[in-house]
Amino acid sequence: MQQVHRQEKEQFKKLFQQEHIDRFEDRFRVLEVFLQTEEHLTADELIEVLERSGYGFSVDFVRDTLKLMCRFGFASKNRFDNGVVRYEHRHLGQHHDHLICTKCKGIFEFQNNRLEDLQLRIAADRGFHMLQHRMEIYGICSECLRDRSQTIALNAAKQGERLVIKEINGGSGARMRLMTMGLRIGDKVEVITNQNRGQMVIAVDFKRFVLGKGLAEKILVEQDT
Repeated sequence: MQQVHRQEKEQFKKLFQQEHIDRFEDRFRVLEVFLQTEEHLTADELIEVLERSGYGFSVDFVRDTLKLMCRFGFASKNRFDNGVVRYEHRHLGQHHDHLICTKCKGIFEFQNNRLEDLQLRIAADRGFHMLQHRMEIYGICSECLRDRSQTIALNAAKQGERLVIKEINGGSGARMRLMTMGLRIGDKVEVITNQNRGQMVIAVDFKRFVLGKGLAEKILVEQDT
């Protein structure tokens, strides 16, 4: 990786000087610090790293440098499901996809040659010439799953989770209300939306149900194995 970073720096120098980009030395410092990180950073997070490294560049200057780094292919800009723009290294000849934890917001890179070959075959079978692609898999990482109790209230579940109703709290009134809606212990549930705004939408047997937070708290669920 150090050899790759040396090559990146040499190409950065060549291109930025060739294009007569202003404040070259300062922009090169931004690149050096950026290459030292192995995370997916927002512009503000990169500014914090630069400050810890002793550089006091303005917000506008760092954002403009990131824009140039994306333009010349030294960085990639990603906007994951929460809409926050993050930047990562873009090394030539290297491609990876992402696993995104919806609980801790961790972003994990992965490479799989068989998956890459399969995508090319799928495109070719349909007469499609693939130029680029991006795969983002959203879920819950192993650490978050380990830290979470086996049984949780339904309102704590994340969008996309598939669960089984294990218990219904809240007395006979709550049980009767849920049974009237068509929800019972043992039902397999898919969380369609849960934006923590008071209501969530779930699906059971191809039917959608809208639940308020109070009612969803009474439904205890476990992972569907």
